[in-house]
Amino acid sequence: MGIIKGDLFVISAPSGAGKSTLCKGLMEALPGIRFSVSYTTREPRPGEVNGVHYNFVTQPEFERMVSKGEFLEWARVHDNYYGTSKKAIDEMLAGGADCLLDIDTQGAAQIRKQFPGAVLIFIMPPSMGVLKQRLEGRGSDTPEVIKRRLENAAGEIKRYKEFDYVIINGSLEEALGRLKAVVLARKSLAAKIDPDWIEKDFLNRG
Repeated sequence: MGIIKGDLFVISAPSGAGKSTLCKGLMEALPGIRFSVSYTTREPRPGEVNGVHYNFVTQPEFERMVSKGEFLEWARVHDNYYGTSKKAIDEMLAGGADCLLDIDTQGAAQIRKQFPGAVLIFIMPPSMGVLKQRLEGRGSDTPEVIKRRLENAAGEIKRYKEFDYVIINGSLEEALGRLKAVVLARKSLAAKIDPDWIEKDFLNRG
């Protein structure tokens, strides 16, 4: 079979809903998916590695990249900038690799406009109470920051209808199973079959 252009999977969720954990679990379960490392101006959290979790850059550097049109999408979230490299995505998809993006709802809306075929997936917490507990349990944010994240979460959740799939992350195992099912179903679409392969191996009997 010839190289078929890869799929772009976009995952968004309120902060604390568990999307990073689900993305990690998905890549472990389906090794063929590659993660696109976003750029950000925020400070690294404990344990985060530059180039692995994010590409950490200064605000002037980020703004320079914006002016040169290097981002497929970018946005300001919680007083920090986040962006996705256009070149990195194009290279992965053209090479036949599936690409996974972990971005906010603003970025997902931008991706939808530029990649109509992208698969948009929203991770929903089971309740605002559980989301608050998870944010407090991380121990990395002040009460003021947590309050702001919860306020932003309400606005993000309102946009769930803009996504193709909504997965409620009450049980990590169940949520991961549903996420895997979405990806595997996408790979089985008839449109993903290489027509030249069908013609050569099944229809050309000469």
